[in-house]
Amino acid sequence: MVTGLINANPMIYEKKERHRQQIHSTDENAAEPIDQQEIFDHIRDIKDPEHPYSLEELNVVTEDSIKIGDRLSHVRVTFTPTVEHCSLAAVIGLCLQVKLMQTLPPYYKVDIRVAPGSHATEAAVNKQLNDKERVAAALENANLLHIVEECLSPTFA
Repeated sequence: MVTGLINANPMIYEKKERHRQQIHSTDENAAEPIDQQEIFDHIRDIKDPEHPYSLEELNVVTEDSIKIGDRLSHVRVTFTPTVEHCSLAAVIGLCLQVKLMQTLPPYYKVDIRVAPGSHATEAAVNKQLNDKERVAAALENANLLHIVEECLSPTFA
């Protein structure tokens, strides 16, 4: 985890009951489309890079922050950092991006966004998170990749 806390006393929220945890085939002809709840189940337990809490417990992601586009293969996740000046917002977004790249079929378009008005450098973070080349370059950085892997570690549930 990261040292030197940006938000030393975050507000903690109660986790919601899990409705289901389905794993869909990567086959484009899968009978049942992936829904909002299933996507939330994939990302709710991602660890915050600064605190020993999940993104759900910190209310960084909620089920309502997930939108599925008309084509059913476009997913938008809007997350809210715990503080407006969070220097780890791009890392949180990268964790969301990587987790969804690992769990959704490859034909899905994933769009990760910072909630409007919730971060001082919202436009810059959004641009970084939705540029495939920048995401790929970030994942080539060994230190950053280690932080992402730690946040996605399944030992936290």
